[in-house]
Amino acid sequence: LFRFCLSAINNYISRKQGYFGGGGGVSGTLFTPSIHLERNVFDVLKRKIKKLRSLAVQEAGPGCVSTQSIVDLRNIPSGTVDYIFTDPPFGESLQYAELNMFVEAWLKVRTVVEEDCVLNYVHKKDLPFYSRMMLGAFREYARLLKPGRWITIEFHNSQNAVWSAIQQSIESSGLVVADVRVLDKQQRSFNAVNRSGAVDQDLVISAYKPNGGLEDRFKLIAGTEEGVWDFSRTHLKQLPVFVFKDGQAEVIAERQNYLLFDRMVAFHVQRGVTVPLSAAEFYAGITQRFSERDGMYFLPEQVAEYDKKRMTVREVLQLQLFVTDESSAIQWLRQQLLRKPQTAGELKPQFMQEIGGWQKTERLLELDELLEQNFLRYDGKGEVPNQIHSYLSTNFKELRNLPKDDESLRAKGKDRWYVPDPNKAGDLEKLRERSLLKEFEDYRTSTQKRLKVFRLEAVRAGFKKAWQERDYATIIIVARKVPENVLQEDPKLLMWYDQALTRSGEDA
Repeated sequence: LFRFCLSAINNYISRKQGYFGGGGGVSGTLFTPSIHLERNVFDVLKRKIKKLRSLAVQEAGPGCVSTQSIVDLRNIPSGTVDYIFTDPPFGESLQYAELNMFVEAWLKVRTVVEEDCVLNYVHKKDLPFYSRMMLGAFREYARLLKPGRWITIEFHNSQNAVWSAIQQSIESSGLVVADVRVLDKQQRSFNAVNRSGAVDQDLVISAYKPNGGLEDRFKLIAGTEEGVWDFSRTHLKQLPVFVFKDGQAEVIAERQNYLLFDRMVAFHVQRGVTVPLSAAEFYAGITQRFSERDGMYFLPEQVAEYDKKRMTVREVLQLQLFVTDESSAIQWLRQQLLRKPQTAGELKPQFMQEIGGWQKTERLLELDELLEQNFLRYDGKGEVPNQIHSYLSTNFKELRNLPKDDESLRAKGKDRWYVPDPNKAGDLEKLRERSLLKEFEDYRTSTQKRLKVFRLEAVRAGFKKAWQERDYATIIIVARKVPENVLQEDPKLLMWYDQALTRSGEDA
């Protein structure tokens, strides 16, 4: 008990502590400030013991505390845990083994530095090492959880590559991500303020272990459309129905069609199964099978609850999109055109402002090319499309109650771009995929050792096609041409590449 109290006050009484008395400290480092406020060790120890005694008088249920490696929990039986909360290491943010040296000296124990799950290039612990350790940890979490139960992961997204490694580890372990949210701590950390690529807030990731029923059914119908929709129904059932914040409803990102597609693909790939539907076919199918509200999809029993709660708020708070590549640019354009069908001229100034953060390795596409490959333009002939007609008749009094082929309505709608309905979107998607695969073939046959500027969507499309054909060699060859930082920071590419390595028996 004495040693417990002594270790508990160690940081508070040591010279390393410099937050009080005019000194300045840096957490997570072995740092001694120039100004240090000395404390009476015995007074601090008495207060700690007094606190501990006050806890001891409270009623306590049965509990177990274990200090051991999370990658080996063989002392805990499988499928026995109802809920897990974990706060994994943030890459290289904190070097736990090194920071614990002084405290451990008092306790006569030592952390094995070589197995400390952090990035540390002095000890030759790189991203692949970190990824392997995290995968081992999440596989143990998945083993311990009961089917259908949840795990919450709090993670400081300081580096994209580390975030991708965490995300890939979660999905590879068999867990399914259901929600990703920002935890606002009201105060920015030192790393978030000063480090390049750091973010101000922590992420809270909610994932679940698929229930035994889904896994058993999937074994029988894997690789079929029935398997796709069985997973989608089960996944939608797990997602939150309504999120309320500051008098507004929040868009639940995981209920949007493209993220539902991503989760479905990941579920298949992690189980070594071909994905039977293209994105366009999935989007068309999801529209037929599930109810759509505010760009989100719901089961029949969920949509009534959403509609009831939706009536209590003024509006739905749209997700803030940052345009950094082709995929995010398409999502941004979709958001703008759903709100208001516009001409290319109206979109151009807004688009130019948004692309300031475009990735250096990503080939910059012209606005016209993005529009032509993903959306439809009304040429002023025939009836005005429903999407444009709805916007014009709502926002212009003089255009209300007019037939869709009215001349003034056609003139006002001419040259406006709009989001196509799922059937026409499927035709566009096929044409776009053909273009992407043509570019991917150029990358595959290129003599360049490393691609400098390329189209990330083309690489993703090529990897997906190669996976369907079980052509793992092509995935590995092209992945090794992609810059290392891009490969490690893109969860989709990393998923295809890791699985291709596993299936082919090669090493990274």
